[in-house]
Amino acid sequence: MKAFSIEELRRAARRRLPRAVFDFIDGGAEDEVTLRANRAAFERLRLAPRVLVDVSSVSTKTRILGSDAELPIAIAPTGVVGFGWRGGDVAIAKTAAARGIPYSLSMSATASIERIAREAPGRLWFQAYFLKQRDYTFGLIERARQAGYEALIVTADVPVGGKRERDYRNDFGVPFRYTPRNLLDFALRPGWALPMLVRGMPVMENMTGLAPEAKDTAALASSVARNNDAALDWDVLKQVRDRWPGKLLLKGVLRADDAERAVALGCEGVIVSNHGGRQLDGAVSSLDALPPICRAVGGKASVLLDGGVRRGADVAKALACGAQAVMVGRATLYGVCAAGEPGARRALDILGDELVRTMQLCGVRRIGEIGPDLLAP
Repeated sequence: MKAFSIEELRRAARRRLPRAVFDFIDGGAEDEVTLRANRAAFERLRLAPRVLVDVSSVSTKTRILGSDAELPIAIAPTGVVGFGWRGGDVAIAKTAAARGIPYSLSMSATASIERIAREAPGRLWFQAYFLKQRDYTFGLIERARQAGYEALIVTADVPVGGKRERDYRNDFGVPFRYTPRNLLDFALRPGWALPMLVRGMPVMENMTGLAPEAKDTAALASSVARNNDAALDWDVLKQVRDRWPGKLLLKGVLRADDAERAVALGCEGVIVSNHGGRQLDGAVSSLDALPPICRAVGGKASVLLDGGVRRGADVAKALACGAQAVMVGRATLYGVCAAGEPGARRALDILGDELVRTMQLCGVRRIGEIGPDLLAP
């Protein structure tokens, strides 16, 4: 409760976690140009507030992907959350359900599709990477359908993994190996290390069938990394559309022509994202890519923005640029890694409070009133 910003939650998570684990969560690819660009884009954009508007009553209620939401925010898929806080996936999912917003479960989460549906019922979306064993991914998609997930996210921007140099410097690789450097790193964070030593590293529960011989997350992650499907194309997405009866979103879109093609193929939404700067360094920031994609889609589908959101004002700026909602990944991840479920709740409380305050200071009473005229030329 003493954290008053997402940055303070980030610092709290950094104090609690070993450097290798924190950098895995916090870092980006190569020189981290795109990671920084996601924040810089929001910082460049300025608001032009209205005055003398009655803002004594403000509502953040909206609709995301055709259904009601209490905030114009959805939880982005983040993998191996259990590295940072055991049970962290469930904690974030419960927080999202309590706040009335969608939660996206990563295929590489440390909680199973069924466990999330059982322990954190709410608006659930499932995010899938495609592996060379396509039948395995389609099997997970079918499990999500049977568990009642309302939407499927296909992540399209990881044909191969990015080069995350922080992980190399920290000897944080997969398959995981203990070295003098990371052993000292872990020993200096006993609050994190002791539960891991007693109970072992968590497992990516959705992936155990992929490599049944794997005993921990590191071995499973290695299996997944080796099996990314670099041949993923539009034909595969069409197969997904034919098989999946619910809402379908394509994540990792940064070009207007790709967005148009996704909508023409039958996607109900696109997620403008550069994967948080973790894959292609030098890619355009998500916020800069957003307006042309919104113009191209033209209201025919939902457009969500993912990447760089750390303040409630960022949410307002993204909506003013045309997004229906934003997705947050690191914000709630910092919170849960700092303090478990209360930390995740604090992250959403901060963003929600800041959004309300921004709306009031900008003379906006409803989410639908946020438009391009709120941005300074």
